[in-house]
Amino acid sequence: MSQTGIVPGHTDQQPSPFLLSVNNIEVIYNHVILVLKGVSLDVPEGSIVALLGGNGAGKSTTLKAISNLLASERGDVTKGSVEFRGERVDQLTPDALVKRGVVQVMEGRHCFGHLTVEENLLTGAYTRKASRAEIAQDLEKVYHYFPRLKVRRQSQAGYTSGGEQQMVAVGRALMARPSMILLDEPSMGLAPQIVEEIFEIVKDLNQKERVSFLLAEQNTMVALRYANFGYILENGRVVMDGAADELASNEDVKEFYLGLGGDGRKSFREVKHYRRRKRWLA
Repeated sequence: MSQTGIVPGHTDQQPSPFLLSVNNIEVIYNHVILVLKGVSLDVPEGSIVALLGGNGAGKSTTLKAISNLLASERGDVTKGSVEFRGERVDQLTPDALVKRGVVQVMEGRHCFGHLTVEENLLTGAYTRKASRAEIAQDLEKVYHYFPRLKVRRQSQAGYTSGGEQQMVAVGRALMARPSMILLDEPSMGLAPQIVEEIFEIVKDLNQKERVSFLLAEQNTMVALRYANFGYILENGRVVMDGAADELASNEDVKEFYLGLGGDGRKSFREVKHYRRRKRWLA
């Protein structure tokens, strides 16, 4: 059972209790390349759900399928559906989805380098019809969670550190007042200390602001420490899911994603043999 007390999974007897439900989606690029092969996952409201797996497993594609950003990369959801608060949203435009409360923070941060930190943050409120007072209030809230950004608010974003740019990207998403943030590889290229700082802020936003998170992450060890529930992707398929603490203690997960074999360090030949007998690839 997840730490939220809800185990993701549908029942036939009642409507889905989840904030976000991805139902058996298939994604094809360039009308030819099958990338996602029947991916299903659920995010309970108020939770942090981790989408785990190695490079090329399909994590980023899953997030872009949810946020309807595939078209720019010649990708298309050809099967399945995406529901947010019980309503299908897979045909909405990306900006319409943002107005519904779903915001994606892209891999690589993607700040506007020529704008200041504060100008970057203000762009996050462009979809809202809000007064100057409301926007100023939200800006102060962002600075509360990211005090480093307040210090650097007049600096050009392109000249800030990688960790500060990641904070800008998350803060910009917060300016849209989301109920869910899709966070893609937040630890990429950052020092371990900064990674911990980013995840602590994610935890605070989840607990204090009730923002739900679906985060795609290769750093399995850190992600499972902060998440309630996790899904592991391999080759475009969900191969395992469960409560975060259960996944962290699972021998297969420890072997292949945490680098912690139960019998000590294994040679390459032993690992190669063990990989061939993984139950989900049998």
